[in-house]
Amino acid sequence: MSKTLGEFEQSVLFALLELEREEAEAYGVSIRETIRRRTDRSASTGAVYTTLDRLREHGLVDSWTSEPTGERGGRRRRLYRLTPEGAEALSRSVRIFQDMSRGLLGHLEARAGGGVDG
Repeated sequence: MSKTLGEFEQSVLFALLELEREEAEAYGVSIRETIRRRTDRSASTGAVYTTLDRLREHGLVDSWTSEPTGERGGRRRRLYRLTPEGAEALSRSVRIFQDMSRGLLGHLEARAGGGVDG
Protein backbone atom coordinates (compact mmCIF):
# COMPACT_ATOMS: atom_id res chain seq x y z
CA MET A 1 0.00 0.00 0.00
CA SER A 2 1.99 2.95 -1.25
CA LYS A 3 -0.71 5.58 -0.75
CA THR A 4 -0.84 7.65 2.39
CA LEU A 5 -2.92 6.11 5.13
CA GLY A 6 -6.20 7.73 6.08
CA GLU A 7 -6.89 9.00 9.59
CA PHE A 8 -9.00 6.00 10.61
CA GLU A 9 -6.50 3.53 9.14
CA GLN A 10 -3.81 5.22 11.22
CA SER A 11 -6.01 4.97 14.31
CA VAL A 12 -6.52 1.23 13.76
CA LEU A 13 -2.79 0.64 13.23
CA PHE A 14 -1.89 2.70 16.30
CA ALA A 15 -4.43 0.68 18.31
CA LEU A 16 -2.75 -2.54 17.15
CA LEU A 17 0.63 -1.11 18.13
CA GLU A 18 -0.61 -0.18 21.60
CA LEU A 19 -2.27 -3.54 22.21
CA GLU A 20 0.94 -5.26 21.11
CA ARG A 21 2.99 -3.14 23.52
CA GLU A 22 0.58 -4.06 26.32
CA GLU A 23 0.76 -7.73 25.27
CA ALA A 24 -3.04 -7.69 25.01
CA GLU A 25 -5.14 -9.54 22.46
CA ALA A 26 -6.01 -7.36 19.49
CA TYR A 27 -9.50 -8.22 18.27
CA GLY A 28 -12.37 -6.05 17.05
CA VAL A 29 -13.70 -4.98 20.44
CA SER A 30 -10.29 -4.29 22.00
CA ILE A 31 -9.20 -2.31 18.93
CA ARG A 32 -12.43 -0.30 18.97
CA GLU A 33 -12.07 0.40 22.72
CA THR A 34 -8.44 1.48 22.30
CA ILE A 35 -9.44 3.95 19.59
CA ARG A 36 -12.25 5.30 21.78
CA ARG A 37 -9.98 5.65 24.80
CA ARG A 38 -7.13 7.31 22.89
CA THR A 39 -9.20 9.64 20.67
CA ASP A 40 -12.39 10.11 22.72
CA ARG A 41 -14.27 9.20 19.52
CA SER A 42 -16.43 6.15 18.98
CA ALA A 43 -16.13 3.95 15.92
CA SER A 44 -18.64 1.43 14.71
CA THR A 45 -17.69 -2.22 14.83
CA GLY A 46 -18.37 -2.43 11.10
CA ALA A 47 -15.93 0.39 10.37
CA VAL A 48 -13.22 -1.32 12.43
CA TYR A 49 -13.66 -4.68 10.68
CA THR A 50 -13.94 -3.12 7.21
CA THR A 51 -10.71 -1.22 7.81
CA LEU A 52 -8.96 -4.30 9.21
CA ASP A 53 -10.00 -6.31 6.14
CA ARG A 54 -8.68 -3.60 3.81
CA LEU A 55 -5.40 -3.34 5.73
CA ARG A 56 -5.06 -7.14 5.67
CA GLU A 57 -5.61 -7.19 1.89
CA HIS A 58 -2.74 -4.70 1.54
CA GLY A 59 -0.44 -6.78 3.77
CA LEU A 60 -0.34 -4.23 6.60
CA VAL A 61 -2.14 -6.47 9.11
CA ASP A 62 -2.10 -10.23 9.77
CA SER A 63 -5.06 -12.09 11.24
CA TRP A 64 -5.75 -15.55 12.60
CA THR A 65 -8.39 -17.31 14.68
CA SER A 66 -7.69 -17.84 18.38
CA GLU A 67 -8.41 -20.89 20.45
CA PRO A 68 -11.84 -20.81 22.12
CA THR A 69 -12.02 -18.66 25.24
CA GLY A 70 -11.94 -20.47 28.61
CA GLU A 71 -15.53 -19.91 29.67
CA ARG A 72 -18.18 -22.48 28.86
CA GLY A 73 -19.21 -22.23 25.23
CA GLY A 74 -16.18 -20.00 24.68
CA ARG A 75 -15.92 -18.43 21.28
CA ARG A 76 -12.97 -18.11 18.99
CA ARG A 77 -11.81 -14.61 18.18
CA ARG A 78 -10.25 -13.18 15.06
CA LEU A 79 -6.96 -11.68 16.28
CA TYR A 80 -4.88 -9.09 14.45
CA ARG A 81 -1.34 -7.79 14.48
CA LEU A 82 0.64 -5.17 12.64
CA THR A 83 2.98 -6.58 9.98
CA PRO A 84 6.44 -5.11 9.36
CA GLU A 85 4.95 -3.53 6.22
CA GLY A 86 2.17 -2.06 8.33
CA ALA A 87 4.66 -0.63 10.80
CA GLU A 88 6.59 0.93 7.90
CA ALA A 89 3.43 2.41 6.36
CA LEU A 90 2.37 3.88 9.71
CA SER A 91 5.85 5.26 10.34
CA ARG A 92 5.92 6.81 6.86
CA SER A 93 2.49 8.36 7.40
CA VAL A 94 3.56 9.86 10.75
CA ARG A 95 6.78 11.24 9.21
CA ILE A 96 4.79 12.91 6.43
CA PHE A 97 2.49 14.51 9.00
CA GLN A 98 5.45 15.66 11.10
CA ASP A 99 7.26 17.09 8.07
CA MET A 100 4.18 18.94 6.85
CA SER A 101 3.27 20.32 10.28
CA ARG A 102 6.79 21.34 11.36
CA GLY A 103 6.76 25.01 12.30
CA LEU A 104 3.07 25.44 11.48
CA LEU A 105 1.23 24.16 14.58
CA GLY A 106 1.43 27.51 16.38
CA HIS A 107 -0.01 29.28 13.35
CA LEU A 108 -2.69 26.60 13.04
CA GLU A 109 -3.65 26.96 16.70
CA ALA A 110 -3.94 30.73 16.28
CA ARG A 111 -6.14 30.26 13.18
CA ALA A 112 -8.30 27.69 14.97
CA GLY A 113 -8.71 29.86 18.05
CA GLY A 114 -6.40 27.75 20.19
CA GLY A 115 -8.54 24.61 19.86
CA VAL A 116 -5.89 22.37 18.29
CA ASP A 117 -3.66 20.25 20.53
CA GLY A 118 -0.01 20.37 19.51
